[in-house]
Amino acid sequence: MSILRLPARQQVRVLLLSSLVMLAACGEKPQQAGGEMKVPVSVVTVEPTPTEVFVELPGRVEAIKEAEIRARVNGIVQEINFEQGSDVKSGQLLFTIDPAPYIAQRDQAAAQLKNAEADIRSARLFADRYAKLIKANAVSRQEYDNAVAQAGQAEAAVAAAKAALQSANINLGYTRVESPIDGRIGRSMVTEGALVSAASATQMATVQQLDRVYVDIPRSVNQLAQLRRAMAEGVLTRSAEGDALAYVLLEDGAEYEHPGKLLFSGVSVDPGTGQVSLRAEFENPDQILLPGMYVRVRLQQGMDEKALLVPQQAIQRTSDGLNSVYVVREGKVQPVAVSVGPQIKGSFLVYKGLNPGDVVVVEGFQKIRPGAAVQPIPWKQAGAKPGSQPGGPAGAQPEPEATPKG
Repeated sequence: MSILRLPARQQVRVLLLSSLVMLAACGEKPQQAGGEMKVPVSVVTVEPTPTEVFVELPGRVEAIKEAEIRARVNGIVQEINFEQGSDVKSGQLLFTIDPAPYIAQRDQAAAQLKNAEADIRSARLFADRYAKLIKANAVSRQEYDNAVAQAGQAEAAVAAAKAALQSANINLGYTRVESPIDGRIGRSMVTEGALVSAASATQMATVQQLDRVYVDIPRSVNQLAQLRRAMAEGVLTRSAEGDALAYVLLEDGAEYEHPGKLLFSGVSVDPGTGQVSLRAEFENPDQILLPGMYVRVRLQQGMDEKALLVPQQAIQRTSDGLNSVYVVREGKVQPVAVSVGPQIKGSFLVYKGLNPGDVVVVEGFQKIRPGAAVQPIPWKQAGAKPGSQPGGPAGAQPEPEATPKG
């Protein structure tokens, strides 16, 4: 509708409103886009650090010596001569089996020996007499030979009687069941009045030496191959101590105070599991480690002179199950895939993906995305001294699945 068709008063109003709108439009200025806000994040700078590398593996405690106390004669248990669960010494009396039948056998064997010794004296005198008579041709050669043979038979009878007496004494000694080793004895598996048998070798108790113990550690062939390759390529070097050390982690996570020594690595592979067996020896003066106990063992691998460590919380798990970290480059964060190894005092050893000097985000992930501008702030670890590197020269967690850098 044309403005000229409106009444004069309305025309004036329309013109005034139009003028006001134009003036307002002329006064507006285009909004300027401000600079992108930088998100503060906590970061660490990755630097090569000489680090002792350990691997954490399952292990099972075994006694250094274990003696099963079994019956070696038949009889009735008369006495139990020890306190169950106590420490015993080698040669200490543990059980007494009724000795009466074996005393009788011993006395019978002794009597047979005396009888044989009496017979041999008579046979020797007879043979000596015939030796003189044969020279005078007073007896035949056959009679002389018979006398000599009887003397020999008498000597054999004496030897058999001595052996029978010795056997009777041994069996009588077996009625006193003694400990063959020093150690701790468990529960008694028989009671007074129980019949024990030598034929079935009735088990009566068990004595275990516990002042030192073994820990048997299974390890896969693949893990050993990775370790050898890392040693060959110089990624890891042997520790200055020489002997490989091992540390036990108890059920509450505390580290057992006495370090152990690796004795050997298995020379054959179990075809059922594809693993070899390692054995470490530990001092156990307080008998904290008990046979049959399952433990975690930190096994020394070697020294990585150029280890790159990042705090545990810096490692992010991607949707495809891989590991990554956020790295600050030119003021922006970028995700970088990494291959991690063992965990060392709250930090992961990174084999691949990072370079010395890389700045890695540790905290503040909720506010950032790939390509976001950030304001790096040095990360302060709780309880850490200023300037300290993450991680340390000792400690470990489960062995890595990734292949070491090389």
